[in-house]
Amino acid sequence: MLKKILTTLLFLITLQTINPWAMIPLGNTSIWWIVNTVVLFFIIKERKKYFNDPIKNYYILYAYLVWNIICIIRGAFIAENYWEWKNLITMGFVLLLPVSIYISTNRVIVQTIFNQYIRFILPAFFIFAIVISKVAYGIYLIPISFILLFFPLLTKKWKIGILILSAIAVTSSFAARSNVIKFVVPLMLTSLYYLRPFVGKNILGLGRVLLLGLPIILFGLGITGVFNVFKISDYVKGDYKTYNSGIGKQEDLTADTRTGLYVEVLASAITNNYVWFGRTPARGNDSILFGAEIEAQTGTGKFERYVNEVSVLNVFTWTGLIGVFLYFLLFLKATYLALYKSKSWYMKILAVYLSFRWTYAWVEDFSRFDLSYIFLWLIIGMCYSSSFRNMTDGEFKYWIRGVFDIRYRKATLKRVKVIKQ
Repeated sequence: MLKKILTTLLFLITLQTINPWAMIPLGNTSIWWIVNTVVLFFIIKERKKYFNDPIKNYYILYAYLVWNIICIIRGAFIAENYWEWKNLITMGFVLLLPVSIYISTNRVIVQTIFNQYIRFILPAFFIFAIVISKVAYGIYLIPISFILLFFPLLTKKWKIGILILSAIAVTSSFAARSNVIKFVVPLMLTSLYYLRPFVGKNILGLGRVLLLGLPIILFGLGITGVFNVFKISDYVKGDYKTYNSGIGKQEDLTADTRTGLYVEVLASAITNNYVWFGRTPARGNDSILFGAEIEAQTGTGKFERYVNEVSVLNVFTWTGLIGVFLYFLLFLKATYLALYKSKSWYMKILAVYLSFRWTYAWVEDFSRFDLSYIFLWLIIGMCYSSSFRNMTDGEFKYWIRGVFDIRYRKATLKRVKVIKQ
């Protein structure tokens, strides 16, 4: 029964994920709201069955979730029109996704989710590939990027299969730079397993600190005018263009598409005095770049952009500096536990990967109720989980192979039952 529920929910979330790039409508807002409600209800309903960790490790995550709920409630008092209520509900679901920690800390549930994706959702890709833009191939296949983190543990057959799928995700559209990065980085990080005789915990710890601190340092350099990392053309010479099937024209890969967003979001927060507490998910940031076009569509008289491509800008707009700080602490705690309080080398790789995702949240990482963001929370849950952190490399081998082979799943389930007894 559990497998059927997870398969159904995964399928519906997948449809919601690829819908913006589909040539035919796969659903509408009302349907997605129902799906999201069912997903969150299922997680909360099953929490007592699958969540057995000490509460003390989760104080930061609870604080972040409570603050998000407070911001959602505040949004209900300031929403003034249909579009603001729509944004409040849609983005409210995104801010409630931390509740997924209740099931993502359970090794059997996480293994089952990956297994159901491989068995049912992945084969459907070759059907949906016909009706979605090539830009969305990597978005559909994003769970494969997480499996890449355990690449050395896969059988030869699945190593070949995962590499082929990753190649499809990367080469289908180079204009989708985020897809390229999200697949290449895990492949690079998994090589750390082969280099473990030369790369110790101290080096990984240094990498963690650099990745967690890098965006903050670069942000400071950017607002002071010393160095803008997004102005790639200033330090990368050459003509780097590719065809973007999503917009139907050539796109410059070195183009700065982020500085303008940062300027607008920060200026809006300062002008409207919501730097600390945010504008709630009911509202967006004042926008010169996109505001006129959005106002023409909505007729609200407000020149606001409700959602940006950069995850941390959304967190800031909706929940303020307080929300960003709690979000940072969440990553800080998760990566610390995975790196220094775990037995497996793979948990340490997850710590570095999660540090990278914090850095990348300052570049892109859309804030959506989709496969990418949900599987990110699965990884966060794994890092917090004492069950995952107590696993050895040998146990991880059985766990990841259990995603593909029922014999290993049975061994994993038997091992978990023995531990509980």
